[in-house]
Amino acid sequence: MAITVCMTAVSLGLILLSCYVFVNAVEQAGDKLNLHQGIIGSILAAVGTALPETIIPIMAILITATPSGHEIGIGAIAGAPFMLGTLAFFVTGASVLVYAAFGRRTLAMNMDIPLLRKDLSFFTVIYGVAVLTTFVHSYNARIAIAIALMLSYVVYLKVTISSECLANEDCEDLYLSRILKVPESIPWISVQILFGLALIIAGSHLFIGYVEELSVSLGVAPLILSIIITPIATELPEKMNSIIWVGRGKDTLAMGNITGAMVFQSCFPVVFGILFTPWNLSGATMLSAGLAFCSSLLVLGWIAVFKRLNPFVLLIGGLLYGVFIAYVI
Repeated sequence: MAITVCMTAVSLGLILLSCYVFVNAVEQAGDKLNLHQGIIGSILAAVGTALPETIIPIMAILITATPSGHEIGIGAIAGAPFMLGTLAFFVTGASVLVYAAFGRRTLAMNMDIPLLRKDLSFFTVIYGVAVLTTFVHSYNARIAIAIALMLSYVVYLKVTISSECLANEDCEDLYLSRILKVPESIPWISVQILFGLALIIAGSHLFIGYVEELSVSLGVAPLILSIIITPIATELPEKMNSIIWVGRGKDTLAMGNITGAMVFQSCFPVVFGILFTPWNLSGATMLSAGLAFCSSLLVLGWIAVFKRLNPFVLLIGGLLYGVFIAYVI
């Protein structure tokens, strides 16, 4: 069992490292292409950091053709939006309070409210349809819903790209440029993107196998293990990016990274769950979906009334996460 735990940690480390490599490259791509913060935060960074929790359920469902593999896949699909909408919100709000306490920033969040409203509105509608699909038993109807979900993300991209937002700000140097002293050009940025993506896929494949072994050793259902452990680990990039951006006063990037990933997670991995698993959400998976909705609607209601984002309302996400842990225990 000790070896399994160590290898699980190694595979997670590989996923996280590769995700940072990937995100660094896509941020540089956004900078070179003169894209605004909405595109970089809600699309480029969000998609990059969402890749681990997207690839894990897809590989678990398509490659690991076992009931436990399907449970891991469904748990990861349901757990990703839940963790983002509760724990990631909480971490972001807490980061604002900590930085403000040390005089690094003010409590007021410099957030692009229309961008946040757009992301959360898309999420609640798209994920709502995905969750309700559990009550649809016709496979043809599920295919139609899956196609609609995929097309909805295209609409989201179009709206985000065409919207007005703050201009892009300075980002870190390309890692390859630091190591190999190569120019920060599109070809080298593309090389780093492909390298990061390859490492993400390799780490995800390893992680699936070791999570199954670990669940058997601990006597824990793979579904519960994947809802709790997998999203916390794979969403560390979103959380860490948000902490860094909050410290720099880039609240639009911090929140956009999270809410953009929520939209992405409610489309692509869900489609695979709908088409290739029974997609019968109940118990812990249904509760996690409900809590994600509650957190999103709470923030949407707050910004609708007060026209600004407050770190204290984000802290409520931590309470909702605690409700789920209490249910599991």
